[in-house]
Amino acid sequence: MDRFSIIIEKQSQLESIIKQFGFMPFFKNTIEGFSIEEMTPPELLFGDDMENGPWQWKGPIISNWQSAYGKFFRGKAGYVSLEWLPDFMNWRRTVYPIDKESEDSRRILDVLVENESMLSKQLKIASGFSLSRKKTKFNPEDPTEPIVNKNNGMAFDSLIGQLQMGTHVCIADFEYLISKKGEPYGWGVARYCTPEAMYPELFPIKDQVDGRTPEESRIRIIEHLCGLFPDVEKKKIEKLI
Repeated sequence: MDRFSIIIEKQSQLESIIKQFGFMPFFKNTIEGFSIEEMTPPELLFGDDMENGPWQWKGPIISNWQSAYGKFFRGKAGYVSLEWLPDFMNWRRTVYPIDKESEDSRRILDVLVENESMLSKQLKIASGFSLSRKKTKFNPEDPTEPIVNKNNGMAFDSLIGQLQMGTHVCIADFEYLISKKGEPYGWGVARYCTPEAMYPELFPIKDQVDGRTPEESRIRIIEHLCGLFPDVEKKKIEKLI
């Protein structure tokens, strides 16, 4: 299929594309044209008051249990079909092993595992991070010397993004504020969980990948995408995966 001829206009269409490709970044990446952003009319991408678009479809698509969603592609969001998720986890968890992550990252994951799923704000506070995104905070003992706020909101965002890149964490849903009219509004707040809690049928991973090594899983994914996009340089695909 000519990827440049695809125009996403319906949720069902996007779900079919995710299933066909196995991997679907939301935003522009190393493979030109291979993103929801580039396949969707600009006016529909984030929806409007009259019609929802791919941004609003994220929760419903996740809830259909055919694909996982998270910041999987160079720190940016996208989908991986459940068919390809075991190989993807087999590779990524080797690249981002949890025992090599920081103490703060492991604490975030431990809190999430204990609670199964948590909204971003809940997980941030429970893991010892502040809601403030400021890198410094007021020093009552010496107002002229601010205290470094190591556990600020931005630090949490970076760590939770890294955990998603390692497929240790994914997004279970998006929850919205409700207006006085009873209608959802805003960008939606991510509810995080682990793939183990969300997709228990995919574990243990080794059973799902027929004993493939992480490197064999990586090669399998790259060969799959090279087959879909024979005109794309292999190194661009490797950077994405």
